[in-house]
Amino acid sequence: MANEPILMNDFRRQWADTRADVLRAVETVGASGWFVLGKQVLDFEVQLARCWGATEAIGTASGLDAIEIALKACGVERGDKVLTTPMSAFATTMAIVRLGAIPVFCDTDSNGLIDFHEASDALRTFPEIRYFLPVHLYGIPLDTRRLRGLIDEFALTCVEDCAQSILATPLIGRAAATSFYPTKNLGALGDAGATLTNDAELAARIRRLRDYGQSAKYVHAEIGWNSRLDELHAAILGAAFLPRLAGWTERRRTIASRYRAAWRRDDIGIAEAVDENACWHLFPVFTPHKASLIAHLRSNGIGTGEHYPAVIPDQPAMQGVNYVMHGDLPNARRVAAQEVSLPIHPYMTDHEVERVLAAIKSWDQPL
Repeated sequence: MANEPILMNDFRRQWADTRADVLRAVETVGASGWFVLGKQVLDFEVQLARCWGATEAIGTASGLDAIEIALKACGVERGDKVLTTPMSAFATTMAIVRLGAIPVFCDTDSNGLIDFHEASDALRTFPEIRYFLPVHLYGIPLDTRRLRGLIDEFALTCVEDCAQSILATPLIGRAAATSFYPTKNLGALGDAGATLTNDAELAARIRRLRDYGQSAKYVHAEIGWNSRLDELHAAILGAAFLPRLAGWTERRRTIASRYRAAWRRDDIGIAEAVDENACWHLFPVFTPHKASLIAHLRSNGIGTGEHYPAVIPDQPAMQGVNYVMHGDLPNARRVAAQEVSLPIHPYMTDHEVERVLAAIKSWDQPL
């Protein structure tokens, strides 16, 4: 319908498309009588590793757990400093803090991605930093050459937060963590996540840590987590959603290309110098009149998002937490204050894309 609201994610359309495959997956799991860490998880992990070009994938209960367990498996201990970004979902920092480690925040570039010059300066200022947790924000991959260069120059152990960047970037660090939260490009029907690596020894430890630290049944080699990807989520992801991911991603890229090609407003910024492999988990735009733009779009039946309206060090939960800020983070603060996410999902129609562009065009910027 012409006046139907345009949603940030349309799970009803997704269900109409995937329902039959999802229900077959549920039936498969139910009939198997095995619900935790069985064949469906193993099969999905193989598929996911192949999709990512990695040798190992380990399913977890959430994206947060995937990051936290990966950091722990890579050796992060209480008191260690971990260089990261102030512009991300709070889970990125929470994984560091929950281990008793110390996040070190450096500024971002104009797109909200970590600034490599600022990162290099922070690493020279704090030469004791051995760990790096970058984020491929919005589904826009960081420059892989510069990322590899920074890792090599400073001998860093890198765990990449790829929660928003599936199919956008190869595995660069020692491990990468991703999320299957429902809104992600590959989302489950609930919480789930995974860690990826090309290191068999590291993968074995991650598998142990996600399952109470067990090296064998009832043999607990270390203190671990209860963070097991369940059979139901794995079956649905593997049978219903992962086979559609390439098509879903191509549709996101098509929508982003249309937005970018038709953009005619100099007073609303869009992401600059974007890698062609971007998977466009989000389509961010930037304006100092954010509230006005959001109100205008909503009055036209267009959903919006704010990712993320405050830098992580300013979150109330960070009061009393031991962290370090390298500088005042001016770019990150500007992005937080100005970012608006436009609808971009694989079930958007061409007509809906044009409606969004028309609404953007008709907005009168406040004086």
